[in-house]
Amino acid sequence: MKAIVDPDNALGRGLAAIRTQFQVPDSFPPAVLAAADEAAKRAPTAHVDRTEMRFVTLDPASSTDLDQAFAIEAAGSDLLLHYAIADVAWFVDDGGAIDTEAWTRGETLYLPDGKAPLYPPVLSQGAASLLPDGPRPAIIFTVRVAPDGGVKLDGAERAIIRNADKLAYETVADADLPPGFVDLANRIQAAEDARGAARVDPPEQEVDAVAGGGYELVLQPQLPSELRNAAMSLATNLAVADALQAHHTGLFRVMAAPDDGAVRRLRHTATAFGLTWPDAESLDQFERTLDPADPKQAAFMLAVRRAGQGASYVPYRAGVVPWHSAMAATYSHATAPLRRLADRYVVMAALAIANGEPVPDSVNDAFAKLPAVMAKADSLGGRIDRAVIDLAETVLLKGREGELFGAVVTDLDERGARIQLSDLPVVARVDAKNVEPGDALRVRLASIDPVQRALHFDRVN
Repeated sequence: MKAIVDPDNALGRGLAAIRTQFQVPDSFPPAVLAAADEAAKRAPTAHVDRTEMRFVTLDPASSTDLDQAFAIEAAGSDLLLHYAIADVAWFVDDGGAIDTEAWTRGETLYLPDGKAPLYPPVLSQGAASLLPDGPRPAIIFTVRVAPDGGVKLDGAERAIIRNADKLAYETVADADLPPGFVDLANRIQAAEDARGAARVDPPEQEVDAVAGGGYELVLQPQLPSELRNAAMSLATNLAVADALQAHHTGLFRVMAAPDDGAVRRLRHTATAFGLTWPDAESLDQFERTLDPADPKQAAFMLAVRRAGQGASYVPYRAGVVPWHSAMAATYSHATAPLRRLADRYVVMAALAIANGEPVPDSVNDAFAKLPAVMAKADSLGGRIDRAVIDLAETVLLKGREGELFGAVVTDLDERGARIQLSDLPVVARVDAKNVEPGDALRVRLASIDPVQRALHFDRVN
């Protein structure tokens, strides 16, 4: 969930329990904070001056950990995307206190009421963040984007930049953005369509209080500015991945497509929501027809995300082409080093390659170790996300004990029948006797346990 409106603190207590259960850190050890305070004073000395270029950032209005800034220029029929990435490595010494803590955390953890950052705020929301309050050190990746959306890494350099404007998704106008922004995003989208990418952009989930008591789940589709901004990050990550693969090094994000069982469950979920999914149409084809502004279609998009086999990290392996099914491409994470440990090393490898230099041994060594560290961090983040969703569902249905709901069985396992409610994006379980996947049921909400974040339904038919 992206945010909460929680005047009665019904979610607040549950979120506090989740933080305790999963040992979400609320601060940093004193030695790490002290090292970060010193690192924040470090003046950049290996950077060229690019403060004459007009870079801007585009993020949620409240964001202060700004990983990326961008400028765009035309080059004949191509567009040049100058994508500035926070130079985290300038502030973090390998093997130092900040680095050691980052390897323990792996990534920033997000909850609706706040985050546990990867790096201390004096860096992640201060000296290393591309904020508009002064010049900042960055790595500028120059990505050439062809008319058909093909991308190539044209260069990379350490540079000092100035963020001319901190733009917000919620309020930005096209006139605020560099010329070519919309064209670039359209090119990247066209290339995705051409290669059959199945990237799902589901809406954000928010729980809001309703008049007279209780809560409702609101699905907020991503804004056009948000989707277009994501295209720039995607273009950079694809270009970096191709450069790394060509030079026989790197760390890649890979993901298998949903298996046949997952697709069968999704067909039952579509039935539960009253969506028509033609038998001859693949999941990828059906996804492209979905409208996130429609609540039931939006809820189905969330179900697709949950149904995937999950992404993971792999280092370069000779003779193997790493593949991300949703991107339909070789793909790396390079554009969020303030929030993901792996990105710092991918950025440094790409910087070396773009300048004809050998990738540092410390970076290559890290590529072998990072998959396990990032898998642990991703798993923790996923378990927290699931716990938050379970909490939201119990709060959403509180006070509705005894009510009847329509549902469809999506799957059977040793724990019973998994059901999808027909009018709410809620997944639960009931007695599995004499039912098959695809069966329509009527169920009664028997009880809610907010402490355990559990819902219990009984079958009526």
